[in-house]
Amino acid sequence: MKKIKNGWINGLIGVCIFAGSLPATRIAVQDFPPVFLTSIRASIATLFAIILLIIFKPPRPQRSHLLSLIISAVGVIIGFPLLTALALMYVTSAHSIVFVGLLPMSTAIFAVIRGGEKPKPLFWIFSLIGALSVAGYSALDSTGSSLIGDLLMLLAVIVCGLGYADGARLSRTLGGWQVISWSLLVSFPIVLPIALVTMPTSFQYVSTSAWFSLAYVSIFSMLLGFIFWYRGLAQGGIAAVGQLQLFQPFMGLALASVLLHESISWTMLIATLVAVVCVAGAKEYAK
Repeated sequence: MKKIKNGWINGLIGVCIFAGSLPATRIAVQDFPPVFLTSIRASIATLFAIILLIIFKPPRPQRSHLLSLIISAVGVIIGFPLLTALALMYVTSAHSIVFVGLLPMSTAIFAVIRGGEKPKPLFWIFSLIGALSVAGYSALDSTGSSLIGDLLMLLAVIVCGLGYADGARLSRTLGGWQVISWSLLVSFPIVLPIALVTMPTSFQYVSTSAWFSLAYVSIFSMLLGFIFWYRGLAQGGIAAVGQLQLFQPFMGLALASVLLHESISWTMLIATLVAVVCVAGAKEYAK
């Protein structure tokens, strides 16, 4: 019971950290090219991950762990950051944040496929209601929307859910911070050359807010958030704790309003509030 409780606490801390990711990305992508932003944030996070691995010297992953590390890297280190950065060139961060409400459903589906979990039927009802409230908003509210941006966000949600499920499954064996650290190291030979090739010729006109945003998505979104998130998923169950992501749109919308002065429509609020209510119901029937 204590382990499950700790899982929800760790998961909530991770969600709070992730909530600032899309607003920060929205700011950073205004001054940094999306591909460069994606690769440099992963490269910076990898340097900190290497320090952790050197200091704590955890056991090296076995060959059987390699596939899950690759899936985790492709899903959460490369896929989701790149696709959201591209999407934010077409949609506002407030609009894109609501798509994050679909992540619990995506994570739960891959928790069954990849994690071997078997939530009860009522869990899927609550999870589906939460997802439909988000999808319904996207269909009805055209504020800040774009077909290309929406499709990119939808694809980002799918690959991220897969990455979360495999990363969390592996965290049961290796530990949360170890999984994200090894995943970053696996992606390093790919992201570092891309960062060097796509690096702008000059950073003269990069704003201070863009630099701070880059630091946030590199250190907090790409590393620290995952230490808590993967640990929480492993402790409390991937499908169950994954429902906490329904809180992320609500937190992110508030940040987008305060930091970016983006408008928040009443339909957006209703969609996120309905999604949040579904967390309680899904939690009861996750196992």
